[in-house]
Amino acid sequence: MLDDLEVLQEYYKEGEATEEEVETQYQQALGAIDDLEFKSTLNQPEDELNCILEINAGAGGTESCDWSEMLLRMYTMWAEKNGFKWAGLNRQDGDVAGIKSASIEITGDFAYGYLKGENGVHRLVRISPFNAQGKRQTSFASVFVHPMVDDSIEIEINPADLEWDTFRASGAGGQHVNKTESAVRVRHLPTGLVAECQQERSQHLNREKAMQMLKSRIYELELKKQQEEKDKIEASKTKIEWGAQIRSYVLDDRRVKDHRTNYQTSNTDAVLDGDITPFLKAWLMNDVVE
Repeated sequence: MLDDLEVLQEYYKEGEATEEEVETQYQQALGAIDDLEFKSTLNQPEDELNCILEINAGAGGTESCDWSEMLLRMYTMWAEKNGFKWAGLNRQDGDVAGIKSASIEITGDFAYGYLKGENGVHRLVRISPFNAQGKRQTSFASVFVHPMVDDSIEIEINPADLEWDTFRASGAGGQHVNKTESAVRVRHLPTGLVAECQQERSQHLNREKAMQMLKSRIYELELKKQQEEKDKIEASKTKIEWGAQIRSYVLDDRRVKDHRTNYQTSNTDAVLDGDITPFLKAWLMNDVVE
């Protein structure tokens, strides 16, 4: 890319290339360097794995449930626009609108590496469509991202440490309601971690997926412990604050701002339509610099 730019610059000096052609090649070279620098930040073993992304509505009833579904749409659209695949694992609808919680699996190269910085609380400020007086409302939802452990990473789990429950999968009603207890929930007693899956009609398949999800959460817990140890030694490193408010989406002011990096944009519609890669890159690059 740089060699091509040098050659084009020589052509420009000799009058055989236009200024616009040089500028185009220059911007492409800058983009390639930026992309290479960004990808160099995805250097942890778990970065290349698929991931599980969970969204939970905060206090606030319908407002927070609606915001949670907006976030779910944002992440699934980001996945589709960037060549990742996603599948729903679990979903609990809100009483009026939106979702109380949802879990999805995102698959593709470096899915976890791209999204690991999304852990935290996301804050929405807007004129509420659910308020007859048109008042400004603030809603919260939390996002958690776990690496999806595959067969290349071994996680030892003692079967005696597991507690299993089965239940009927939820549905919209009518003839499609699952009349058998195919949905499963598993609790890892030593850590208290819980995973559940109702994606498949087969209880056996749901058990397999739930175990994979549980292993991923145990792995993520171990990663967090390792990160905490690193932070004691390298106090200058940016620490992931799992419960902290990381980003605000202020729709009536046309502003989305990440409070960790100060990166912001006024194109709120694009962000909610999945254009969040600049935020992902800003966090990853900031984490390396810090």
